[in-house]
Amino acid sequence: MDIGTISLVLMLALLVLLAIGMPLGFASAVLAVLVMVMKFEPQLLLNPMSFGDGILTGRPGAGPLNILSQKIYGLLTDYVLISIPLFIFMAALLERSGIAKDMYSSLNVWLNRTRGGIAIVTSIMAVIMAAMSGIIGGEVVLLGLIALPQMLRLGYNQNLAIGTICASGSLGTMIPPSIVLIIYGLITETSIKALFTAAFVPGFMLASMIIIYIVIRTQLNPDHAPLPDPVEGEPLGKEKAGLFAAFLNVLVIGFGAVLFLRALFFTVTGQNAPMEGEDPIFWGTPDYVPWFGAIVVIALALAFFAFGRERTKTGWDLGKGLVPPIVVIGVVLGSIYGGITGITEAAGMGAIAVLVIAIFKGEASWDLLWDSLMRTLKSTGTIIWVTIGAAALAGAYTLAGGPTYVANLIIGSDLPTMGILLTMMLILLFMGAFMDWVGIVLLIIPVFLPIILRLPIEEIGLIGELNPKYVSVWFGVLFCMNMQVSFLSPPFGPAAFYLKSVAPAHISLTDIFKGFLPFIGIQLLALSVMIIWPPIIEVLLD
Repeated sequence: MDIGTISLVLMLALLVLLAIGMPLGFASAVLAVLVMVMKFEPQLLLNPMSFGDGILTGRPGAGPLNILSQKIYGLLTDYVLISIPLFIFMAALLERSGIAKDMYSSLNVWLNRTRGGIAIVTSIMAVIMAAMSGIIGGEVVLLGLIALPQMLRLGYNQNLAIGTICASGSLGTMIPPSIVLIIYGLITETSIKALFTAAFVPGFMLASMIIIYIVIRTQLNPDHAPLPDPVEGEPLGKEKAGLFAAFLNVLVIGFGAVLFLRALFFTVTGQNAPMEGEDPIFWGTPDYVPWFGAIVVIALALAFFAFGRERTKTGWDLGKGLVPPIVVIGVVLGSIYGGITGITEAAGMGAIAVLVIAIFKGEASWDLLWDSLMRTLKSTGTIIWVTIGAAALAGAYTLAGGPTYVANLIIGSDLPTMGILLTMMLILLFMGAFMDWVGIVLLIIPVFLPIILRLPIEEIGLIGELNPKYVSVWFGVLFCMNMQVSFLSPPFGPAAFYLKSVAPAHISLTDIFKGFLPFIGIQLLALSVMIIWPPIIEVLLD
């Protein structure tokens, strides 16, 4: 059977199976079998009794089936895949311990007298949580439990509250450590560390756009975000600014002390001795010891003589809820970018850090641990089954010659480079409205990426020229930005269903999707920036 017919049958069958509610993992696996039969043993469709006479059934475990099984086995045994359950476990612990609630309270102290402050706090909290675990569903649920009731109680516009929670809660797709980027890196054999680095600027650009929108909207419509009544004894104005500065000074003391002891340790043990052909340890050479020591001494002097012990203590008490998340982010991202560990080890260290913090806070229990492990098992199982099914379908379609057929079809259409890119974006947006991102990255990316790599590099984007070695990295970050939109896109935007599970009964799914509309516009604007200016991903790479 020719590949054009197979492609048409595959597309229609996938839409039908998803429409009747078949799970994506099983639907993909069924279609993988169908594609293999149509390509290599089509007589089975007309005469099932011929089983055993063809290339598939006549030699089980050999030929195309052997290639397909090796592909799936190689994907499932990749060491980096272990990081996914570890990040999910970390997110489950964060969701059920008091760490996230304390962080929200601390942020709220500093911004509660700002117009739209609760919504801004929600966005900032989402960014911090994304940098800790990168799990979208848990973030939306947690923000829905903590922030939504408070915003509704204070009289915030319902659409603003809903959109802020879901758009901010989906930032884990973009901000490292993102599981979407991990899966993309595994499938395309792209450096996951490079993907993480490249995603920083676009991810924080999107977060900044959301916060700027909240500020502008609440300034233009003050009734959308009423200010809470002042609490007796609450610090205001310059007093609050002074307390915040004192808190930041404590963070400088702690951070500087850690760096000082690290550089001193490397110096005493001789591990930072210059080696020919090797880069020096980042911030770990003897030159840094006096600098970090001086920073700690100056910060201590400010704490005792400028801010005073009482103000420093009060500032610490008000802001200490931010310290555990900062520690977790430092452990996860610091160990990756400091060259200490790989992605998987960093995920394990982060999970242990969250568990240790919960123990010290007195919030750890066997019930918390068991519940987190069960949620990890369920979420990981879902991802793995989808991965197996989608990898089987992608592999079968590749063996049938699908990627080459689609590539020739798109390139042969005589569309300009920007037209090809926009066509791909429309396809991804359409698929994202009906399909889980795991299936999309496994099914679509192996087809699209080879086409992107064949496009003239000078025609990609309108501003600046992308470095050829970063094309796959750029497309990975662009894909993640596209998946941001899919989390809010009706009819199956998962963020809506996550929020609905914890929202008050009077908020319907229709209300939730209505609240998404301006935030989908913001996401599409960020997506446009990445298409127009591809070198944005190189800001931290070079």
